[in-house]
Amino acid sequence: MGLSILQGLTKSLAMTVISEIGDKTFFAAAILAMRHPRRLVLSGCLGALIIMTILSVLVGWAAPNLISRKWTHHITTLLFMGFGLWSLWDAYNEGEAEELAEVEAKLGGDVKSNGGSSKENNKVDDNLKKQNRPFLAQFFSPILLKAFSITFFGEWGDKSQLATIGLAADENPWGVVLGGIIGQAFCTTAAVLGGKSLATSISERIVALLGGVLFIVFGIQSFLSPVQL
Repeated sequence: MGLSILQGLTKSLAMTVISEIGDKTFFAAAILAMRHPRRLVLSGCLGALIIMTILSVLVGWAAPNLISRKWTHHITTLLFMGFGLWSLWDAYNEGEAEELAEVEAKLGGDVKSNGGSSKENNKVDDNLKKQNRPFLAQFFSPILLKAFSITFFGEWGDKSQLATIGLAADENPWGVVLGGIIGQAFCTTAAVLGGKSLATSISERIVALLGGVLFIVFGIQSFLSPVQL
């Protein structure tokens, strides 16, 4: 039991970190943290990712009760192999920083350096106003809700979510949940603290390549492992 949890945790942690670094939600957290208080952005983004991880694991855990364990094992193997080839294809074809540009456009355009001082002053004024608000009013602020909604719906149907569902169907769900949450917390915290400087220094092509290799390794391991009835 303990070994199965550790195996699920290790796989989930590795898959989450590789999948989320350089993902749209990673860039969204980095850009939002440049414009709004980091505490609210981190809370909103991380809350959405934790809920999404738990929902995905529940779906994956329930799948073997609806479909035979043999079929879910084979489907998981095909998912990992398919996602691996998909990631390698992305690494081969996509240009650098495409997702960053797409997220910036979605959030209202690039952050211009010549307007940085006025935005910083506005940010300070906003922080002073928030200090006078009640705690719950600060916690459920429009900024937190914006970070939550952008991350939650951006992650819905994403490759990492489907991979988590497949992993939970074939591994210990407790390990997958723990590994996913730890991985999400690490990536989101890095995005919020590092901001755009970290986001722009990441090579999307290399991340996609590593993710593709990792998914294919998981697929081969799943193919070679016996079906647990």
